Amino acid sequence: MRYLHTMIRVRDLDESLDFWVNKVGLVETRRKDNEAGKFTLVFLAAPKDEARARAENAPELELTYNWDSDEVYETGRSWGHLAYKVDDIYAYCQKLMDAGITINRPPRDGWMAFFKSPDNVSIEILQEGAPLEPREPWASMPNTGSW
Repeated sequence: MRYLHTMIRVRDLDESLDFWVNKVGLVETRRKDNEAGKFTLVFLAAPKDEARARAENAPELELTYNWDSDEVYETGRSWGHLAYKVDDIYAYCQKLMDAGITINRPPRDGWMAFFKSPDNVSIEILQEGAPLEPREPWASMPNTGSW
């Protein structure tokens, strides 16, 4: 057995791709349009996993877009979050903020941060390797909303 992917439903495919690809930095590895079922599946991988994902050997994030649905998807309390490691958590969080994304739990400890997708999916970012030294403005930045 091996882990394949996590699927999330999205309301607006263009908005979601802008978020996950252009702002978060994931890479689209493949896409499947299903005319009969009226849905599109888009598979995304972290850049360091791209080659493995294209060979279908690395976990991916699957975005499912139902063409005719106007349903607002809610996440239950049993859902936790997606998690990714980054090379510099402060630089990455600043990049997200510059793109208009709210950091719900800032990396005050130089180790961990949270933000949310347009579909309210919680995303955890962890510092690769050892935590960075705490620094401003992150060290004194309060939480915003839920994460």
